[in-house]
Amino acid sequence: MFNPVELFIGLRYTRAKRRNHFISFISLSSMMGIALGVTALITVLSVMNGFEKEVRGGILNMVSHLTVTDFEGKLKNWPDVVKKTKTHKNIIAAAPYIEAQGMMMNGTSVNGTLIRGILPEQEPSVSNIFSKMKEGRYSDLKAGKFGVILGQDLARILGVHVGDKVTMVTPSANVTPAGVAPRLKRFTVVGTFYVGMYEYDSTMAIIHLKDAQRLFRMKNSITGVRAKLDDLFVAPLIRDQLQDNDLSDYWVRDWSSYHANYFRAVKIEKRMIFLLLLLIVAVATFNIVSTLVMVVTDKQSDIAILRTLGASPNSIMGIFMVQGAIIGFIGTLVGTVGGVSLALNLDVVIPFLEGLFGMQILDPAVYYISVVPSDLHWDDVWTICSISLALGLVATLYPAWRASKTQPAEALRYE
Repeated sequence: MFNPVELFIGLRYTRAKRRNHFISFISLSSMMGIALGVTALITVLSVMNGFEKEVRGGILNMVSHLTVTDFEGKLKNWPDVVKKTKTHKNIIAAAPYIEAQGMMMNGTSVNGTLIRGILPEQEPSVSNIFSKMKEGRYSDLKAGKFGVILGQDLARILGVHVGDKVTMVTPSANVTPAGVAPRLKRFTVVGTFYVGMYEYDSTMAIIHLKDAQRLFRMKNSITGVRAKLDDLFVAPLIRDQLQDNDLSDYWVRDWSSYHANYFRAVKIEKRMIFLLLLLIVAVATFNIVSTLVMVVTDKQSDIAILRTLGASPNSIMGIFMVQGAIIGFIGTLVGTVGGVSLALNLDVVIPFLEGLFGMQILDPAVYYISVVPSDLHWDDVWTICSISLALGLVATLYPAWRASKTQPAEALRYE
């Protein structure tokens, strides 16, 4: 179907100045519509990938790549678990932790708290939280000193600063002659952190592992072991491998399971936005149908002459498919270049637009992310280009088929 003759004639029809300028206008609008749709698709998906990456980074500051816990909630032989966990080739570090619910009080201010006990010398190997310190140092957490590092929003709610005292209330109780009383312990604030996720900044309190064991009467037990991988995206695979082999007696979870609903919602949202924006490309590509139908009508005599000279119906079909495919190809190419360029330079384009219109898209006083992030995935680019080219090619089928059915005698009757 696509011999040099068909390619030559199809390219010539595309370059030639048509008598009907309206056809040229429709062709140009189809081409620009495809380019606009492809540009919008690439840019929007890159921005969504950027926001997902930023939020995922905030989550992973607090949630480890993998956690290993006992089904009863207390891990007794945790040094052996740490050793077994580290034997996997993809795990680069492992550290123990204790996690429990409680309350934090300062005067009349009370707030529910997620209390986490850690070993300061090992925690940096599995978590990035200490790189988010706003005040104090994590090394100030010392066993027996009962120091605590609070989320910045939690410290603000309680009205405390570094050096102040807070009272921690645990779910367990003491039985006294006066009755049952909650367990209370005074802690000294030695630092604050800010990871940018209100869920953690307003509820998280970090203490030393030894202090947590005393506070929650866990003796030498812990809640579980946190592990860090060399590639966080293989966490589900590593989880299954550990669960099926060395750690079959324990409960192994990966980071995605902690916020499964969030990541599932983001995935669905990306898919729906992709489909909605794809409609722009679809409308533009199917404008090619009307363009080629008018071209076929305009070229009836040319088709008849070609058929008379021996051109087969397939050759005629190939000529107009080439013409339509070129419109789709150029539109896709321009859109891809524009979308990739815009996605890679949003850090320059957005400030320029903000300065031009005197506005700020993401106010840092309101949003944790004050710039529009972009994370270009080349597999998204190839998918968008492939679909755009396929739609453009499909749009040429009916007009090209109609041209191939032209009868020379009927076309030349009134010439």
